Amino acid sequence: MTQIRRIQDAEVAGKRVLVRVDFNVPMKDGQVTDATRLVSAIPTIEHLTGAGAKVILLAHFGRPKGQRVVEMSLEPVAQPLADLLGVAVDFCTETTGDEALSAAADMQPGDVLLLENTRFHAGEEANDPAFAKDLADLGDIYVNDAFSAAHRAHASTEGVARLLPAYAGLAMQREIDHLVAALEAPERPVIALVGGAKVSTKLDLLKNLVKKVDILFVGGGMANTLLHAQGIGVGASLCEKDLVDTARAILATAEESGCRIMLPSDVVVAKEFKPNPETRLAAVNDVADDEMILDCGPATVVALAMAMEEAKTLIWNGPLGAFETPPFETATVAAAQQAATAVKERGLVAVAGGGDTVAALNQAGVSNDFSFISTAGGAFLEWMEGKALPGVGVLKDEAGVAA
Repeated sequence: MTQIRRIQDAEVAGKRVLVRVDFNVPMKDGQVTDATRLVSAIPTIEHLTGAGAKVILLAHFGRPKGQRVVEMSLEPVAQPLADLLGVAVDFCTETTGDEALSAAADMQPGDVLLLENTRFHAGEEANDPAFAKDLADLGDIYVNDAFSAAHRAHASTEGVARLLPAYAGLAMQREIDHLVAALEAPERPVIALVGGAKVSTKLDLLKNLVKKVDILFVGGGMANTLLHAQGIGVGASLCEKDLVDTARAILATAEESGCRIMLPSDVVVAKEFKPNPETRLAAVNDVADDEMILDCGPATVVALAMAMEEAKTLIWNGPLGAFETPPFETATVAAAQQAATAVKERGLVAVAGGGDTVAALNQAGVSNDFSFISTAGGAFLEWMEGKALPGVGVLKDEAGVAA
């Protein structure tokens, strides 16, 4: 069970608190076009300023690779953040050094200071101890509120957390608590839906889930490889035939672990992959050599709905068909709507994550109905793969500097 130190337990009055946030926001012509990530940081910032802390914000933007790139400055973020907070946000053109130290020294309780892009320094991504110390010199306490960057052992996510008393911010806590509830200490039965194009991109995920969940439904192009491994022809469908042995090993591990694997029983096929081509509904063992499987069929959706009815926890990563190309979003949308109904009507705990997954749930109009949707991308996937996240590890009770 993941036990982390939380900012609610920190004495922050009058202290300089370094807060790692995710401000890697969409921007066009120097203007923030989507403030979602800024909004997610507001509760932690307000908690700290309300308690009398001096809040110093650390963030990266883009991939400047250790160089100062004007277009990747965080300066355009300061005013939109101030508008959301309703208080002034000072901006420092440096991340460390005399200018940053001076700006931090001038702060009063309740002030907010945004430092320049941490990735303007090569020491950030290298997790250079000297750069981590320079960051630590700016603060008395460290808070990580950027779960999306927690899978990277960078100076601002891991190195500095070893040098100061380190805590999880409110957004970080929310993410971890939901993921723990879904995978580490779930209400059972647990069903996982995993989709996407290729098994090769989610091997670690599948290997971990078959040992953790009760039912695993595999859809999308990934299902074709597992079907092929069982001797079922998939025609001209996307299929990683070189991974047959790996697929069989996953199926064997599932059987040993008592995990029921579900694959499509009927599929929507077409001879061309384009919007609204001529399609045919086929049994999964009746796909012609020149046909491609592009979505799950209605019988599969019904079987999946019945399996979800058994479950108390749902984990979802990846679409069940080629959802970006109509009409192959049908199964994904139907399954998402069934899951949302189960959340509302009987309290199913439904946790989803991954870029395509978020887009698919938005398309189905159910994003607000799921228990939790992670936008953390790589960090979400690595957690689901059972990997240790450096930025979370240093926040555990036994790690870092004692508060």
